[in-house]
Amino acid sequence: MKLRVQNDRSDSRRALKLRESPTVMQPNSSERGAHTGNGLSLTLQPELLTRTPASGNTAAAASPEITEVRVSMTSGPGESGGASSRRSRVNSHSHSHSHSHGQSRAQQHSHSEPELDPPDSDLESGEPSASLSELRCLFRWLQKSLPFLIILCAKLVIQHALGLAVGIGLFTTFLYVNKSIQTQVFLQDRHSKLQCIWLLIFLISSTLLLYYTFVTETLYHCLIFLSPTIEPLGFWEVLWAVGITNFIIKFFFMGIKCLILLLPSSLVTYRSQGRWLMLTEEVGQVYQATAPVPLWFRYLVIYQEVDGTPGLTLGVLLALLYLILKLLGLYGQWTSLLKTVRIFLKGEHTGTAATRSQCSEAGDVCPICQGEYREPRALLCQHIFCDECIALWFNREKSCPLFRTVITEKVYKWRDGATSPHLQVY
Repeated sequence: MKLRVQNDRSDSRRALKLRESPTVMQPNSSERGAHTGNGLSLTLQPELLTRTPASGNTAAAASPEITEVRVSMTSGPGESGGASSRRSRVNSHSHSHSHSHGQSRAQQHSHSEPELDPPDSDLESGEPSASLSELRCLFRWLQKSLPFLIILCAKLVIQHALGLAVGIGLFTTFLYVNKSIQTQVFLQDRHSKLQCIWLLIFLISSTLLLYYTFVTETLYHCLIFLSPTIEPLGFWEVLWAVGITNFIIKFFFMGIKCLILLLPSSLVTYRSQGRWLMLTEEVGQVYQATAPVPLWFRYLVIYQEVDGTPGLTLGVLLALLYLILKLLGLYGQWTSLLKTVRIFLKGEHTGTAATRSQCSEAGDVCPICQGEYREPRALLCQHIFCDECIALWFNREKSCPLFRTVITEKVYKWRDGATSPHLQVY
């Protein structure tokens, strides 16, 4: 009886140790020999007891799923399964303890994980950070790189100071002359011929000064579809030559518009003057679209010759693709030019000539110029305007000035003497 009590106590201590230790404890050979020699056998009779939290045992509080098993030991001379039964009991206790311990550690990790904020990454070390957005990273990079970018821009400006000065000068000249020509066209009979002469001289002098400054590059060859003597003919050199040629072509046709304004009204009426200006602009746009073709073709084909046969083959293919795209673009411009020529030859009639009775009913005052009618025209909506006034209106609009009734299908904006600011670079 005493031996049974001692065995019960030793088993209870061993079970307590197994609860506190996550490792699986196996009974050693000496214990098995002792039990075997004493003729003891272990029979497991697991009974699920009520789980009561222990106040001083931290392992039992942390793992509420541990169950206690009461083992009754009976001695029998012919029984030899005690060691294996005790091993299975120890394994079951250790497995349940390790399982509950892992769950408790996972719960503690899941509870503590949202409390920890990810540290900010060091941008200089290159470590990614989820808390910073890409835009913020880009802004910080620009902020740190701003001094270097300023130094680089200053170097580029100094290195290409002449080219930038030429570009700014051409652009400001274009804006000034284009605005002045539109103003003179709007004044109709009150335009200043002296101003038109000044604009013509200014354009000619600017063009000659530009070609004289770059006389060694022979940029004027681009006007007659020849290549300039620029070596080496790289991408930036081609782009620069094409840009200058485009502005010079604009200046050339703006000079033609100044000559049209200098013609007396007896030869060119205001209505026919708008058609001349429109035709001039359409022809100028076609010329601007075809002038850069030789330069880009030479750059795509001849410049790739240094790469050998594969580079030359690739250059020819790229040049052919460029020509196909250019022909498609020229087809649309050619269609627009044909419509303009048709209107120039036949004229556009927005209405019929108004009778004197119709003018009297309208009050003998043009709603646009607020003066007496000059060659009055009655539109489809029966409103009467001066022929020149309504022609000027239809340069920008396509509806009646009073009731907004659509009269024409297309707005011929080039009749007001404007030049397209579009830079044709390809």
